[in-house]
Amino acid sequence: MADYQPADSAFALDRDCTTLSRHVLEQLHSFGPEAQDLSALMNRIALAGKIIARHLSRAGLMATALGFTGDTNIQGEAVKKMDIYANDVFISVFKQSGLVCRLASEEMDQPYYIPENCPIGRYTLLYDPIDGSSNVDINLNVGSIFSIRRQQGDDLDQSGSDLLQDGRQQLAAGYILYGPSTVLVYSIGHGVHAFVLDPSLGEFILATENIQVPAHGPTYSVNEGNFWQWEEAIRDFTRYVHRHDGYSARYTGALVADFHRILTQGGVFLYPGTTKKPEGKLRLLYETAPLAFLIEQAGGRASTGTTDIMGVVPGEIHQRTPFVVGSRDDVALVESFIQDHSRRQSTLLAN
Repeated sequence: MADYQPADSAFALDRDCTTLSRHVLEQLHSFGPEAQDLSALMNRIALAGKIIARHLSRAGLMATALGFTGDTNIQGEAVKKMDIYANDVFISVFKQSGLVCRLASEEMDQPYYIPENCPIGRYTLLYDPIDGSSNVDINLNVGSIFSIRRQQGDDLDQSGSDLLQDGRQQLAAGYILYGPSTVLVYSIGHGVHAFVLDPSLGEFILATENIQVPAHGPTYSVNEGNFWQWEEAIRDFTRYVHRHDGYSARYTGALVADFHRILTQGGVFLYPGTTKKPEGKLRLLYETAPLAFLIEQAGGRASTGTTDIMGVVPGEIHQRTPFVVGSRDDVALVESFIQDHSRRQSTLLAN
C-alpha cells in the first residue's frame, strides 16, 4: 500500500490548532527550564482568562458581578465587584503555579506574596485584572493586562523595590480582550501573537502571528470630554485631526479594546495628563509598560509625549504616566505638537 498522505485540510487543521503553550515553546526554540516556565506561566494566565470570560458571560444574571463594592482602591477610585473577582482569580490561579512568588496589581496596596512559592518562585506577575470595568454593567468590552518580570534578589522586606525598573526588564507582556470572542495577545520578545478562545475545546488557538502595526493609521482614540483639562499641545493636536480628512475618532472607555484596534489597524491612542494631574491616570507597571512592550514588538511606539515609555523608571509601584501609543508616524505627530508648544513656551520665557 502507498504511504498515507494527509489532505491539505489536515495541514490547515494542524496550523490552526496551535495552542498557546506549544506556541511559546516554538517561539523560544527550546524545551529548557525557562522556556518551560514561560509556557506554564502563559497557561496559568490563559486559565485565569477562561474563568473571567465565563463569569463575564453570565454577569447580568449574578448580583455579585455588577456594580460597586463600596470600597476604594489605593488610587482613590471606586472598586467594582468585577475588579475584586478578577483580582482573586489571578491570585487563586497562581497560588498553584509554584513559579510566581508574588503578584502586584492596581487593586492591591502592596504586592501579594505566596509564601509556599517564594523559595522556588522566580517570577512576578503584574496585572490589571479588569481594565474598563465600568463597561461591565452595560455589556461592553473589557480586558485584562499582564506583565511577567523575573524576581531580582530576595525582597526580604517585601516592598517590591526591585520592580522599580524600566519596561525593558519585562520577560513577557500581553492582554486578554473579553468581547464577541475572547482574545489573548502576548509577546515574549519575539513578535506579537493573537489567540482566540475556542469554547468547545477550552483552548486558546493561534489566530494571527507576528502582528505589525501600520506606520500610520486613520484612528485617533482619546476621551475628548477632557478637552479643556489638557495642555494646549494636546488640544492643538485634536484640532488638527478635526480639520484634516482621513481621521476617525474611536474611543470605548476600555484601554484594552482601544489598544487592540490600534494594534491591528493603526492610528494613535492618547491618555494625556491634565493641568491638575499632569502624571495622567494610567499605571506604568500594570498598563502602559506592558502595552508599550507589545507595541514596540509590533513595530509601533509608546511615549509619555516626551520620552519613550519603555525607558521610564517608576518611583513607586503605582506610578502613573501620560500615554501616547500606536503607529510610529502618528505618535511622532503627537510628540511634534508637544515639542512645538514647549519651544514656544521657552521663547516666551526667554523674552
